[in-house]
Amino acid sequence: GGHTEKMLEAGATVYGIDRDPEALEYAGRRLQRFGDRFIPVKGNFTDAKALLEQISVFKVDGVLVDLGVSSRQFDEAERGFSFSKEGPLDMRMSDEGETAADLVNHWEESELARIFWQYGEERSSRKIAARICEERATQPFTTTTQLAECIEKWFPRYGKKIHPATKVFQALRIEVNDELGSLRGLLDSSESLLATGGRLCVISFHSLEDRMVKRFLKKVSAEEIDKKEWPAPRPNPEYYFKNVTRKPIKAGEQEVKRNARSRSAIMRVGERV
Repeated sequence: GGHTEKMLEAGATVYGIDRDPEALEYAGRRLQRFGDRFIPVKGNFTDAKALLEQISVFKVDGVLVDLGVSSRQFDEAERGFSFSKEGPLDMRMSDEGETAADLVNHWEESELARIFWQYGEERSSRKIAARICEERATQPFTTTTQLAECIEKWFPRYGKKIHPATKVFQALRIEVNDELGSLRGLLDSSESLLATGGRLCVISFHSLEDRMVKRFLKKVSAEEIDKKEWPAPRPNPEYYFKNVTRKPIKAGEQEVKRNARSRSAIMRVGERV
């Protein structure tokens, strides 16, 4: 609720969409002093347009998307997002759907390797998937530390700062929550959701998300498009936005000192035209 609190303090009315009922309950308590200017909405932000239309909101002046896992989710061992503390191998942002344990214990080796490479950009994706399938044959994976220790046993750090299970955990989390699919849906609906002059602001935390946002803004902020076979450029039928941030905004040195997790944050902004 940190970003929401700042917007409420500035006088905005905020519809806070989250699929995590615990997050909504916490935010509701934290932001109670703002009364009916904070409206919690349970659901996936990919469905923002439909969710808002259900409460008779058809246009908004701004969309702020804060991607990934919240600090509260990450710090609660029982949510299973982190291997720094033992917890169930869950990783769901909501209370529905398959868990990370379901994927690790039942998916084909090739499918595990695919998501480790595609969503974690893990170079040892095939070898890690093979080791996981070997281990699960004798004992299913049930906890975060059990999976992390399995990966570290076969792929030691050798002095590396990043734990060898980090990218695998990222990949599983993205798959369990369909994070890239959700972001794609939100971006595609942002044009019809925003009023003219409204702004889309996306804060991402890894290259896969940022790349998607960057490409989207590039596509919808070009007034004209051109192809080799065309005699001249043509108007872009998808020209909806002005790209406000030619270069991404990142946390400064002082902010990183105050909040270490802001180090990997990347913000891009587009304005509806």
